Amino acid sequence: MIIYQVDAFNNKIFKGNPAAVCPLTEWISTELMQSIAEENNLSETVFFVKKSNIYEIKWFTPTCEIDLCGHATLAAAHIIFTEFNFNNTIIEFHSKSEKLTVKKNENWYTLNFPSEAVSQIEISPILKQALNVPILRTYKGKWKLLVELENEETVLNLKPNFSLLSKLESNGIIVTSRGDKVDFVSRFFAPKIGINEDPVTGSAHTLLIPYWAKKLDKTNLEAIQLSKRVGILKCKHLNERVEMSGQAITYLKGELTL
Repeated sequence: MIIYQVDAFNNKIFKGNPAAVCPLTEWISTELMQSIAEENNLSETVFFVKKSNIYEIKWFTPTCEIDLCGHATLAAAHIIFTEFNFNNTIIEFHSKSEKLTVKKNENWYTLNFPSEAVSQIEISPILKQALNVPILRTYKGKWKLLVELENEETVLNLKPNFSLLSKLESNGIIVTSRGDKVDFVSRFFAPKIGINEDPVTGSAHTLLIPYWAKKLDKTNLEAIQLSKRVGILKCKHLNERVEMSGQAITYLKGELTL
């Protein structure tokens, strides 16, 4: 089996979010895909199979299969465009979440995903203790928490208690604030599913984009995910859908012996 590793949401090696990409000619067992993802030990390993004019797609963390992943979808699209002589400008993926598309425009890829609404909730005592910084507001999505903090410096310097975060009901915690040089910044923590901090998280932006679009009264936004590896995104709010654009670069190409 051929395997690639792609750094997504940046155009420099060792930046952005690394994802393993495994093209398949037909689906293999869930157990084998999970074992490969565990062995890769990256935040996501993505598998896809070409079916007629579309691609079926699945994503795995080292511990479980998930319903949606932005950076690994971008990584898969990058490989399809660069390694498989794809001669269209738009790739259509079918996933558990629904139809997803990725459009290529020169060296940028634009992901079109469903947006996700959030509702404000009380600030959990465990969350307060785990973050140990002032929290402005907390919101709940389908399986993520969105936590607004005071400013970019607070987001950047945050040192959360991952053990406490893993005790929360939500699988992922997004911390965010207005940005100093961009519209908003964020970081993403998911210790409950084996990822203490994800470098760049496309699925988190399905909540962040509508949230900040409404708050800032803007349709087009620029964002940075402030992990050590840094992710750069151009975003657009389309009501029921969102667009996030990023770049990608291939780090390795290899072969699995199974």
